[in-house]
Amino acid sequence: MIKRFAAIIIFLFVLIPKVSAISASGVVAMDLNSNRVLYNQNMHQKRLIASISKIMTCIIAIEKGDLNEEITVGSEVLKAYGSAIYIELGEKLKLSDLLYGLMLRSGNDAAIEIAYAIAGDMPSFTKMMNEKARELGMQNTFFVNAHGLEERDGNGNTSTAYDMALLTSYAYHNETFKKIFSTKDIIIKSDKKTYNWHNKNRVLHSYDFITGGKT
Repeated sequence: MIKRFAAIIIFLFVLIPKVSAISASGVVAMDLNSNRVLYNQNMHQKRLIASISKIMTCIIAIEKGDLNEEITVGSEVLKAYGSAIYIELGEKLKLSDLLYGLMLRSGNDAAIEIAYAIAGDMPSFTKMMNEKARELGMQNTFFVNAHGLEERDGNGNTSTAYDMALLTSYAYHNETFKKIFSTKDIIIKSDKKTYNWHNKNRVLHSYDFITGGKT
């Protein structure tokens, strides 16, 4: 039976025998085929969602962009901080390569480059993100950037466990997203260097029935 369902647990990913032992403040387990909620804990509580924002960034890029397009890293990458894949100004990578860096290594620099490549600037890209959220019925979600870090004014991407489960359910039915989401290790070559990326999501490496995830 376990293979029939995908448990999407937001803020803490756990597989344990007693549901009462879950320590996450927001949790939902959802059947990906029907979006039926199997279990929840505060699933409509709004929170800053940080790097799981990149799930939306990834599916927008897949749907709107050309995965084989060669992206030249621009000066906007200098705005990046926090988690990174350490791409360099002027470096050339395919859009698909940036998506692997986005999801496996949670690269904020990758998120910025993807936003600029798809929409030309961050506000235009976040408009796409919010339009997709409304399309999917994510009623308690609002995005201000593609990476999930709080802005200098204190604003950040907000959502709920339920809304993010809806998004992940939708994205998981896209074969390209599914492939990236489930990748444990990959070697990527740009015009300047070779990257060897290991997926940061420990759960993906630890349990037999986990088919993807985002830290």
